[in-house]
Amino acid sequence: MRVSNQANTLMPREKLLKMGASSLSDAELLAIFLRTGIHKMPVLELANCVLEEFGSLRALFMADPTSFCRHRGLGLTKYAQLQASLEVTRRYLLEQLKAKDILTSPEQTKLFLTDLLRDKPREEFAVIFLDSQHRVLSCESLFFGTIDCASVYPREVVKRSLEMNAAAIILAHNHPSGVAEPSQSDRRITRKIVDAMGLVDIRVLDHFVVGDGEFVSFAERGWI
Repeated sequence: MRVSNQANTLMPREKLLKMGASSLSDAELLAIFLRTGIHKMPVLELANCVLEEFGSLRALFMADPTSFCRHRGLGLTKYAQLQASLEVTRRYLLEQLKAKDILTSPEQTKLFLTDLLRDKPREEFAVIFLDSQHRVLSCESLFFGTIDCASVYPREVVKRSLEMNAAAIILAHNHPSGVAEPSQSDRRITRKIVDAMGLVDIRVLDHFVVGDGEFVSFAERGWI
């Protein structure tokens, strides 16, 4: 039997074990997560129905508990499991980032920040704290706002950076609108943070703005 034909006859879990996770469709990956179907509906059929209702895996991941649990075969237990899986992914990416000099892994940094911030329903302002070798000490979300703004206080960034004994930091926040282009307000608060951090001899290496499929670096624009 040819590999392509064999793949079509395998159940999702068997296919993953034989051919790797990347060989699976979205529905097959979801079927493995769901584990079982419901009355008169096998698990792969259920997975396809869930994806058809939500439109995509991403939309499913972003769903609030009420919307998630409204579909047959889903519930609060599955919702909790899915959120835990997403958090495991974020922590894995952070561990990957911690193992490297952040300046030599810009793509890894973008991947982590995109996963952390892109699908947040409101603005979130995060800081990556770095040691003198530009290795990651921690990443924390310090400020939270509405759908289009968050109040950011430079003194709080300074305070937390000193507590972390950081030598440098990277700023990041999302634009829930999906458009990553920084506003004049973004540029002003960045300048205030850079000036405040300069007083305690901590460098601001960059400020990333995360949109939907867009990513803007202040350093690449020459603004830092």
